[in-house]
Amino acid sequence: MLESLINPRKAERKPWELFFIGLLYTVLAIFLSNWLFASNPVLREHISMVTVFFVVMFSIPFVYYTIRLEEKKDIQYNEERIMLREHSKALMAFMFLFLGFIVAFSGFFVLLPSHSYTNFQAQVETYCQINSYSEVQFDNCVEASISGKLSSNAEYIAKEFKLIFFNNLNVMLLSILFSFFFGAGAIFILTWNASVIGAAIGIFAKTWHGLPFGFLRFMIHGTPEILAYFVAGLAGGIISTAVIRHHFEEDKFKKIMKDSLILLVIAILLLFVGTVIEVFVTPSFFA
Repeated sequence: MLESLINPRKAERKPWELFFIGLLYTVLAIFLSNWLFASNPVLREHISMVTVFFVVMFSIPFVYYTIRLEEKKDIQYNEERIMLREHSKALMAFMFLFLGFIVAFSGFFVLLPSHSYTNFQAQVETYCQINSYSEVQFDNCVEASISGKLSSNAEYIAKEFKLIFFNNLNVMLLSILFSFFFGAGAIFILTWNASVIGAAIGIFAKTWHGLPFGFLRFMIHGTPEILAYFVAGLAGGIISTAVIRHHFEEDKFKKIMKDSLILLVIAILLLFVGTVIEVFVTPSFFA
């Protein structure tokens, strides 16, 4: 039933509707996972991952059929400019869907009482590990805060840039591989990232001045990075769909591979831009 709420062609005409679809999927996933697991003290620890699983399950039909539609466009259109314009419609829909995930995750993180953070246990632990905190409990993360680290040391900046860029590149490669082998598989990587970002925004919002500042803190650099993951996932999915549908004719497959390669180059450039913003711009505002 949920997959009938939106279809790829309608989403391309009204991509903003995917924001509300993302909200709905996440809210349903949170309530469903709590309904099924919250009463069991053993299973309660896994609610955070079950929520991600439900969001992915709800999203897969839309993502899969969108990728199939984009693969058809690769065969239909000859000019790269037209194909990129067509792909941008799908990417816009994906971004609104992702934004809906983030708003729902961060909103629930802020609204839930402190004893309910089992809903985000895996996400908070991941966030704390990323930020190299020795303790992975929520209170320790809040105490440590997540203010940007602004440094004028060239060696430190270069090390930080390299670390962030290659970490993001690894996520992008996972998006490609998951899309290639599982069709719409990249949606799992992206939903997990949305839940971690939502928890991070929630921590920042509780520590500082509310959700608006939390969104600014992470989405200034997060927008090009997340878009890069979607672009890479779309490239992997297009190739996967072409293989599944046996589009091995030389001209067709050559067009698909060329388009996918261009998408990958765009994704790497977006990651580079996102890393520059994260290292040089974001810390100057949130130091």
